[in-house]
Amino acid sequence: MQAARGASLTEGATDATGEATAIEPRRVRRTLLLVAVAVVVIALDLVSKIIVVRTLEDSQPVKLFGGLFYLIHTRNTGAAFSLASGFTVVLTAIAVAVIAFILYLSRRLYSVGWAIALGLVLGGAAGNLVDRLFRAPGPLRGGVVDFIALLDPVHPPFPVFNLADSSLCIGVALAILLELRGRSIDGRRRAPRGSAESTGGELA
Repeated sequence: MQAARGASLTEGATDATGEATAIEPRRVRRTLLLVAVAVVVIALDLVSKIIVVRTLEDSQPVKLFGGLFYLIHTRNTGAAFSLASGFTVVLTAIAVAVIAFILYLSRRLYSVGWAIALGLVLGGAAGNLVDRLFRAPGPLRGGVVDFIALLDPVHPPFPVFNLADSSLCIGVALAILLELRGRSIDGRRRAPRGSAESTGGELA
């Protein structure tokens, strides 16, 4: 009896109406997953940038996969993929706000998919934020290390980027996909956007 009561309190508590309430340990596990994904992204991004600065600064680009990718060393004072250059302080503030908002959302996080998506965005934002805080020319104005160029190292058809940028884009894309498929951050499922049910119609 004691064990059964303990299990009910831990895994499936009920409210005053008898409805099952959210399982707190489950939210903790999802939050830990979010943090783990973010930490992995930050670590990979930091290590890759350290290697690039030490080996590619003032060096010739490294050709990979027959010229599909080139590894080069550039500094970016703008947003992801070299956008909005010259607004480093503003972008730093935005990155801090994004990180704070994700931490706020984690209070109601019960979805594995959202945990991964938010972890990717958090890791990407934090990875580039580290550069802005600690790299030259100074705090809040540091240049982000970018090093992946597509097809051409001098005039690539797509802005040069890094692992943090990639993580951000993948995380945002995953979040959009989850939203379109009706997957809520709290783990609930609703009718996908655009379906007859979500617009008030009836499914055949």
